Amino acid sequence: MYSYLKLRIMDTKIQKRRLGNNGLEVSAIGFGCMGLNYAYSNTLEKKDSIALLRAAFERGVTFFDTAEMYGP
Repeated sequence: MYSYLKLRIMDTKIQKRRLGNNGLEVSAIGFGCMGLNYAYSNTLEKKDSIALLRAAFERGVTFFDTAEMYGP
């Protein structure tokens, strides 16, 4: 069952949204980065955070919600 769901997620095309009038497009689904290393009780190791971000990008996510206060 898990393998089937994983394949379905990978086959899903992420919708895009246009921002402003300059042709900038981002994914309709954003990735909130605060939980990677700030605010929640257990943070991920750096290598795991990077792997998670790469996996999201490979699946079509291009809108990453970040802030300087989240850390490097």
